[in-house]
Amino acid sequence: MTRKILCATDGTDHSAIAVIHAAELALQTKAPLTICSVNVAHGGGRGPFINHWTDDEVTAMLDNAAALAKKHGATEVEVAAIRSREAAAGIVSFAENNGFDHIVMGTGDKRGISRLVLGSVASDVAGRSHCTVTVAR
Repeated sequence: MTRKILCATDGTDHSAIAVIHAAELALQTKAPLTICSVNVAHGGGRGPFINHWTDDEVTAMLDNAAALAKKHGATEVEVAAIRSREAAAGIVSFAENNGFDHIVMGTGDKRGISRLVLGSVASDVAGRSHCTVTVAR
């Protein structure tokens, strides 16, 4: 039984599909929904860490996703901005540390060489997660 849902977003059309699916799941199960975004840190070593997005961009992305979730029936929606060196690790760690039992996320249409080169955050989360992961398409 789903008691607590986490939905990861990066502001793309693929993640909007995941937000809608997570909102519908939250409505059906009466579970609270948290929408998160992982602001990946690049650099380090000899230079400073530089986050992929500004704090304002992350806030806007999360606010838009929360509004979309509410439009599709979710009533209890929270947002969380996560900072991590790797998106999948950030999502899985946040889910484990905060007692989520279901993760929903979208995926792009990566195939062949681009899949091998770019990898897939959804695939990594599914492989590492302690709980059910739904990949919405």
